[in-house]
Amino acid sequence: MLKSIHHAAIICSNYETSKHFYTSILELKIIAEHYRETRNSYKLDLQLPDGGQIELFSFNNAPARPSYPEAQGLRHLAFVVDSVEAVVEYLLSKSIKVEPIRVDEYTQKKFTFFSDPDGLPLELYEN
Repeated sequence: MLKSIHHAAIICSNYETSKHFYTSILELKIIAEHYRETRNSYKLDLQLPDGGQIELFSFNNAPARPSYPEAQGLRHLAFVVDSVEAVVEYLLSKSIKVEPIRVDEYTQKKFTFFSDPDGLPLELYEN
């Protein structure tokens, strides 16, 4: 029945800032970019290396996320990486704040969290 996650949709507060973050810092490839004049909104489709996608939307006056990180609904996005340490070092070099690396008590895998420009929690999870 379900085979994988096709995409995750993110609504940002500042399109250019978030576009830069996801394309230049996280190095996601742009699949398509559309300006929807009737909605005064951008839609940016981004490709993850495994085929998954992120849809980045801009909407005027979208409400802020209610709380961090325990609001109902989507809690965070987690990305698989080969080395949490290597990606943390890279993010720090780009002035991105990263939480201390932890170890999952059930899988013994390393993980950590950082945030996108709007405070959306993003996780790095070691393969």
